Amino acid sequence: MAWCMQDKESSWLKIVEQIKTCTLCPLHKYRRNPVPGEGSLNAEIFFLGEAPGRREDEMGRPFVGAAGQLLNKLLEDINIKRSEVFITNVVKCRPPNNRDPKDDEIRACSVYTDSLISLIRPKVIVTLGNHAGRYIFEFLGNRRWLGISKIRGKVYEVNLRLDLRVKVIPTYHPAAALYNPQLREALESDFKLIVKALSEVRGEGRRPTLLNFIKH
Repeated sequence: MAWCMQDKESSWLKIVEQIKTCTLCPLHKYRRNPVPGEGSLNAEIFFLGEAPGRREDEMGRPFVGAAGQLLNKLLEDINIKRSEVFITNVVKCRPPNNRDPKDDEIRACSVYTDSLISLIRPKVIVTLGNHAGRYIFEFLGNRRWLGISKIRGKVYEVNLRLDLRVKVIPTYHPAAALYNPQLREALESDFKLIVKALSEVRGEGRRPTLLNFIKH
């Protein structure tokens, strides 16, 4: 589906308004501000996290706390600007006491998650944490999720049930690396895969074949 920028902005604003007034799951009772997401509506890279935390709930923006600072550093290390990507979570309201989102909450919020993916149509989706990885693999990709520690470290081609084929890079949530610094190296390694995946989808770095020479 081709979108003009005006259409994308209009659709984005509608999604934001729907999230602001959403009562599909109990999380709306606890929120100060919903956190729809932010970034470029033409982003090639789509980051999917788990849930807003305290700072995110205060500001209505994703990844603005300590985990967000680490995410910014990881992006900086691979020369990608935060403004060039899109970032959201599988639930758009903060769970009480920062607990994990429940399956029924993730399913309720899927109408917005799917709408955002369909709107942006990224080339690469980076899942941050188990809940995000399982959502993309199992819920949208009809593929078995074995857990982040077994799945991470690779780039996967996944056909989503949104009529979209993407490269998926599952990795740890930045917050996990703050609690367990040993995961930092794995996160940095996985973020380098983003550059590789982008290069592949853009067709960069391909060696010319005999067919190329014949065509020219």
